[in-house]
Amino acid sequence: MSNTLSPADHRGLMHKIEALAEHIERDPGEILSIRTIAAKVIYKLRDELGISGGRLYELDGEDYVLRATFPDAKEVEADIRIPRTYPPLEICLMRGSVYMIADDPLVDPELEAGLGVRDFAAVEVGNEQYVLGFDVAGGNRREEVLYSLGVVRHSINRKIRQNHVAGIFRQARAIQRSILPAASPSFGNFDIAGRSLSIEEAVGGDLFDYIPITDKILGLAIADASGHGLPAALQVRDIYTGLRMGLGRDFKIVRTVERLNDIIHASTLTSRFVSLFYGELEVNGSFIGVNAGHPPPFHLAADGEVTYLDRGGPVLGPLPDATYDRSFVQMQPGGLLVMYTDGITETLRAGNGEEYRIERLVKAARACQGCTAAEVIDGVFADLETWSEGAPPQDDCTIVVVVYPARK
Repeated sequence: MSNTLSPADHRGLMHKIEALAEHIERDPGEILSIRTIAAKVIYKLRDELGISGGRLYELDGEDYVLRATFPDAKEVEADIRIPRTYPPLEICLMRGSVYMIADDPLVDPELEAGLGVRDFAAVEVGNEQYVLGFDVAGGNRREEVLYSLGVVRHSINRKIRQNHVAGIFRQARAIQRSILPAASPSFGNFDIAGRSLSIEEAVGGDLFDYIPITDKILGLAIADASGHGLPAALQVRDIYTGLRMGLGRDFKIVRTVERLNDIIHASTLTSRFVSLFYGELEVNGSFIGVNAGHPPPFHLAADGEVTYLDRGGPVLGPLPDATYDRSFVQMQPGGLLVMYTDGITETLRAGNGEEYRIERLVKAARACQGCTAAEVIDGVFADLETWSEGAPPQDDCTIVVVVYPARK
């Protein structure tokens, strides 16, 4: 049998390899089955490369343990252990692949005979977590085998990384869902609602929260951690926990925010900067808040006057021992309070890339004055969609609205 492929055969092999690689990477399954992929490799490449039986080894401590065999491989006792210092295995881990013939001096004849193996090729996948070994026909095409398995290895590793990243995003989304309020609070005469819309491609660090302090005081928080993904989600979880712990110990709101700054500053997470607005609403309409580098919430009075709650200090994290001031507003019937993240004000217009900005947000809220809190939120998001002409948002968009209904 010739050890080289004709041009026609080579093109056919490359088409099969490319199709197999595309199939691996396109597979929508959330859990990658390396066993299934190994079986597909054997089925697709058996004729061209003489590949037959296969074996899957998994790293366990300092050894690789045989976990499964594939079509035509000798059935052997499960959990056979091979030390990673075994020379063919060392070469595979170092180069990513290896091709060995039966009389190679590096091969252990007794070990391979026990496995029913003569000539074989192997590839490392999953950052050395797995090794896939395949039987190859004697005198076969070494370069074609190594090339083909190298392409397959690359595709498997890409798929493993995709699944790993998807798993991280699922974790982050689960954390976000677990800390966002399940329902709006009932507090005095106020109507309160909040909503957070997450983008699909990444997970941001938006948070809003309602924190009962006493029967007469309700805490309202909104935050946005820098970055995306699991670090940002973990950072807002720290904010969620830290706020509740600090307030539960009767700390004043300024002291609570200063302690949160210390926590974030000491964090080792890659997402270390968090903007936060925290305020406390009393049943008589008094509202006191601290702004830690967050887009300023605003109060829209019944007569249309706008008050921005921008007093405070820097974002949480960069500066140790940062200090903060308070803002105050007295809500009256007919007024409303809007807290939001910059995902809303930085939404881009599809045509020219212009930002939505706070002035348009105030205008959208004013157009809904006299409505319920949920209706105000609906109006804002409808205006956002009109502004962006239906283009997907680039960041999470979060808003909290407090309405003090007008007296009838």
